[in-house]
Amino acid sequence: QVQLVESGGGLVQAGGSLRLSCVASGRSFSDYAMGWFRQAPGKEREFVGATRSWRVGYADSVKGRFTISRDSVKNTVYLQMNSLKPEDTAVYYCAAVVSARVVSTAGEYDYWGQGTQVTVSS
Repeated sequence: QVQLVESGGGLVQAGGSLRLSCVASGRSFSDYAMGWFRQAPGKEREFVGATRSWRVGYADSVKGRFTISRDSVKNTVYLQMNSLKPEDTAVYYCAAVVSARVVSTAGEYDYWGQGTQVTVSS
C-alpha cells in the first residue's frame, strides 16, 4: 500500500512555470513506477509522463517543456512544467504501480493522489 500526496499547483500566466511534487509514503519507493496524468473538464484523463528508476517517458504534447525527476531519499517525484500553455490547464494526478518499466496507461496504475489544480491563463 502507498499513499500519494501532490502539491504545487496554482494559477500561472502562459509561458510561466510550475513544479508539482508528489510525496509517496508506505512501501519501498524504489519498487514503483511513477506517473503523472492530467484531466481537463469534460475530457478523459491523459498521460503526461512517467518514470521508473532512471527511465523517463513523456507525452508528445509536453516533450521539451515538462521534466520528471525523482528523489529516492525524499520519496518524491517532481513534474517541472515550463513554457506553460492554456491547454495545459487541468487537474494533475500522481500515480504509482509496482513495475519494472515505465508505465503510460492509466488503467495499469494501482494508486492515485488526490490531484492538484493547474490553471494557465492566456
